Amino acid sequence: MSVYSFSEGSSVAKALGQYVKTKYDAAMAKHGRFTLALSGGSLAKVLAEGLSQQKDNIDFSKWEVFFADERIVPLEDENSNYALCKEVLFDVLPGFVPEQIHTIDTEFLKQKPLDSQAVADEYEKQLVHVFANASTVKVPVFDLMLLGCGPDGHTCSLFPDHELLEEDVAWVAPVTDSPKPPKERITLTIPVVTHALSVAFVTTGAAKQDILPVVIEDTTSRLPSALISRAHPDRVSWFLDDDASAKLDKSVLRVFPFQ
Repeated sequence: MSVYSFSEGSSVAKALGQYVKTKYDAAMAKHGRFTLALSGGSLAKVLAEGLSQQKDNIDFSKWEVFFADERIVPLEDENSNYALCKEVLFDVLPGFVPEQIHTIDTEFLKQKPLDSQAVADEYEKQLVHVFANASTVKVPVFDLMLLGCGPDGHTCSLFPDHELLEEDVAWVAPVTDSPKPPKERITLTIPVVTHALSVAFVTTGAAKQDILPVVIEDTTSRLPSALISRAHPDRVSWFLDDDASAKLDKSVLRVFPFQ
């Protein structure tokens, strides 16, 4: 596991942009496309800032973008991860192909009561289409997962002590009892997240400094971010600012290699 801390948000963004560019280059050399799953929130803005410094060297038309989790709301809703990413990322950087940005099917919102399982099943079908046949591919392998970490240690829409932490069959699962509104969501499951070739957590702000030692340093932690971080630590990187990393043992921090 590589843990990097930077003095300010702009430095986090610059480093993240450089990191994503290296993963993009490797994917293009290997199979001519770049598959990415990302969360929303502050991550999207940091990513957009970082990629804006790399945009002249990236062909965004080669990107297949999924969401690590999504709220089951209209795509234009302020709670939609897609809406946020569209505003700060897809509409700002050149070349993204709308058909390669994979959103939930909002037709299900017309049904009463809402069938969140059907939303998850349809999103899983999109994964099957991109990553070949589900009968031949046990778990999709993304080139990169970009995730956040909440003050409670949650990531995607995988929350502490939730039964979905044990899910090992479905690629996409519904969440009907999110402790954060809105309650109805879908999320990628832990096996999908941990099979990515690379996983990066982007976490900033003093509100995260108490949970990060538990997630990163406690080898017995069952918090969702910790479970993912420990699964394949050689594939995992953390991008933090100094406020977030303030309570980490300094021995866990690494020097970012591309500075």
